[in-house]
Amino acid sequence: MLRNKEIRFFLTSTVLILGIGMLLGYMHSPVTAVYIAIVGGSLAICYMVWMAWRYQRIIQLSGYLRKIMAGDTALDVRDNREGDLSILKNEIYKMTRMLSEQQEGLQKDKEKLTDAISDISHQIKTPLTSMTVMADLLSDPNIEMEKRQEFTYHIRRQLERMEWLVSSLLKLSKIDAGTTLFSKEKVEVDQLIQEVVAPMEIPVELKEIELEIEEKPGMTFIGDKNWTKEACINILKNAIEHTPYGGKVSISYEENAIFTEIRINDNGKGIEKAELPHIFKRFYKGSQAADGSVGIGLAMAYSIVAHQQGDIEVISESEKGTTFLIKFYQGETAR
Repeated sequence: MLRNKEIRFFLTSTVLILGIGMLLGYMHSPVTAVYIAIVGGSLAICYMVWMAWRYQRIIQLSGYLRKIMAGDTALDVRDNREGDLSILKNEIYKMTRMLSEQQEGLQKDKEKLTDAISDISHQIKTPLTSMTVMADLLSDPNIEMEKRQEFTYHIRRQLERMEWLVSSLLKLSKIDAGTTLFSKEKVEVDQLIQEVVAPMEIPVELKEIELEIEEKPGMTFIGDKNWTKEACINILKNAIEHTPYGGKVSISYEENAIFTEIRINDNGKGIEKAELPHIFKRFYKGSQAADGSVGIGLAMAYSIVAHQQGDIEVISESEKGTTFLIKFYQGETAR
């Protein structure tokens, strides 16, 4: 404590003042000098005791801060007593809790990033192995032209699949991490449906599916048009994949005072009751999953809608088809 310049200055000043006081008091009378010495010395001793106690409290707080900087954010240094040191301890506690919450958030982000990298590496392992085998076969100069064209086509398809997969996983990771900003704009539902259907026209035509759209102009909701379009495309794509040749897919929508609802219905094989709670889980593939499916489209759709305070419900029965209900709530009624 004596290494503190302020304390050394206080002691020097106290001794000097007491000395001058005693000298002046002695000039008046020896008794006065003794009285000044006793009173001044007592006050100085009391102040030093108080300073020593305060110094120990500061050392204790310094120790707390070192532990916090070392990563120990579980310390509880709150103090309900009055005083500036108690206020300081409470502020340190608030800072500790804030650092703890930030640390937890960073840890969750780290885990999500690790999971995303693991998911990507796991999902691209199979197509990479397949392409490696086909590339080795293509290196044979005696391979038939028909086989060469077939392998080249399959490699191109695998590359397209990998590109879509990596892009989708990165989008999901950004949404999960909260770095994706969803705009809030008035979305015209009929225009949205037209843009959702456009990229699906070829698959619909190839499977000779009857696509029925119930048009109701003027219906709107507040949301992000581009992200919502991606969610609806994934759901429509899923419906087309599970609809047999010559089947039917219908899209309808309605609006009320609480929400705007988009319905996508197919007459495919449906979803088993036991599988319904799992269909929005990442990489989950049900018993009716299409060949090549990785189980990410519905997970992305759910995440996009949920981050806009919307809901997706599924109604399905085996061999009776499936209906997806996408709801966007109006204004302050959002859940």
